[in-house]
Amino acid sequence: MKVLIIGGGGREHAIAVSMKKSRRVEKIYCVPGNAGIAQIAECEPSIGVMEFDKIVAYAKKKAVDLVFVAPDDPLAAGLVDVLKAEGFRVFGPQKRAAILEGSKAFSKDLMKKYGIPTAAYETFDDPKKALEYLEHAKMPIVLKADGLALGKGVLICNTLEEARAGVREIMQDKQFGSAGDVLVVEEFLTGREVSVLAFVDGRTVRSMTSAQDHKRAHDGDEGPNTGGMGCFSPSPFYTEEVDAFCRKYIYQPTVDAMAAEGREFKGVIFFGLMLTAEGPKVLEYNARFGDPEAQVVLCRMKNDICDVVDACIDGTLDEIELEFEDNAAVCVVLASEGYPVSYQKGFEITGLENFEGKESYYCFHAGSKKDGAGHIVTNGGRVLGVTAVGSTLQEARANAYEATEWVFFANKYMRRDIGKAIDEAL
Repeated sequence: MKVLIIGGGGREHAIAVSMKKSRRVEKIYCVPGNAGIAQIAECEPSIGVMEFDKIVAYAKKKAVDLVFVAPDDPLAAGLVDVLKAEGFRVFGPQKRAAILEGSKAFSKDLMKKYGIPTAAYETFDDPKKALEYLEHAKMPIVLKADGLALGKGVLICNTLEEARAGVREIMQDKQFGSAGDVLVVEEFLTGREVSVLAFVDGRTVRSMTSAQDHKRAHDGDEGPNTGGMGCFSPSPFYTEEVDAFCRKYIYQPTVDAMAAEGREFKGVIFFGLMLTAEGPKVLEYNARFGDPEAQVVLCRMKNDICDVVDACIDGTLDEIELEFEDNAAVCVVLASEGYPVSYQKGFEITGLENFEGKESYYCFHAGSKKDGAGHIVTNGGRVLGVTAVGSTLQEARANAYEATEWVFFANKYMRRDIGKAIDEAL
C-alpha cells in the first residue's frame, strides 16, 4: 500500500514509524511532514493541512491507497468527507462525527443526554451572562473555549477575579479566536487524570493501553497549559476495575450515543478521564490520537496498524484483538525555551544520529525542518519527543531522560519531572 499521512508533528511521526513497521506498507507520503518524518517518508512541506484542494490533488498524483488524517483542525473542517467524495479510502471521523472534539458544548450536551459521567457544566454565548453566573459559582472552576484551541483553550480559575479575567480572555479578547464564541463553564474535578485512546468502527470499541500526559509547561505542574510536555504509558492508576467501569459506562455508551445521533464515529476517540472519588468521569474527548500520547502508546502496540485501520474503516473491528507489549514507555518533550508563550526557532539540532539502531529508543520530531544548508533546525515550540521503552515505568523513565542528553539545540528546555506520579503509585 501507498499511505498518505496528513500532519506534521510528533504524533504523525509516531504514526509514520508504525506504518513503516507494517508488512503491507510499501511507501509513505506526508503532508506537510517534518525533518524527522522525511527520513522515512516523502514529505510535501509546501501544502498545509487545511489546503483541502491541494491535498486531494497530491493524493491523486501519488495514487495513494489510504489517507490517514491525524490532526484536529482538518478533521473538524471535513477533510475526511472531501477525500471520501473523491473516492479515497480514509482513516478518521467525518465532519459530523469530529464535532465530538470540535465543540465542547456539543460533547457536554451529548454526555448529559446519554448519562455518560462528566463534570456539571453550563454553556454561555453572552459574556455578561457568564459573568453573572460566576458571581455565585463555587471556586475553583474551569472555563473552556467551545471550539478547537490547540489544546490550550482551558483555564482553571481559583478565584472569582481569575474567572472574570478568563471570560474576558476567551469571549471578549478572543485569545483563542472564534473557538471562544461559546464558553463552557465546568465544575472543577479532583483526582488522577488518565488518557485512554480507542479505535472505533462506528459500533465496536477497542481501547488501547492507558497513558498520562503532562500539560503544564514547568515542573510541578506549574506554568501555562501546553500541547503536552511529556507522557507515560501505562498509567498505574488505571486499574482493571477502572477499565471495566469505563468500558461499560463511558466508551461503548459514547460510540452508541454518536450512532444514535446519526453521527457514526470511525477512527480514534481520545478519552480524557478524571478518576474522582465518585468514579471515572470524562474531562474531554478528542477525535484523533493525542500528542504525545500516540508516541508512548503506538510504540507498545503489537498489532499491524494497517490491519486495525482497515477494520475501523470496514466495520470489522470486532474481529480484531488489540495487543500491547507487557512493558512501559515514557516520552519527554524537548521544547524551545519560552514555549508556549514566545520562543525563538531556527537553531541547529545535533546528536540525532545517536538514536540510530537503538531498538528501545525513539526521537519523534514535532517541530523541525531542514534549512537551506541541509541542516535540521528547530521549527516550533515542541521540537522533539524523546521516547524510551523499559520493562517498568521507572526503567523507561530513566532511559528516556538518559536519551534527552544525546541531542542538543541552543534553547533546549524540558520538564525534569515527567512521570513523577509513578513514584507516588509505588
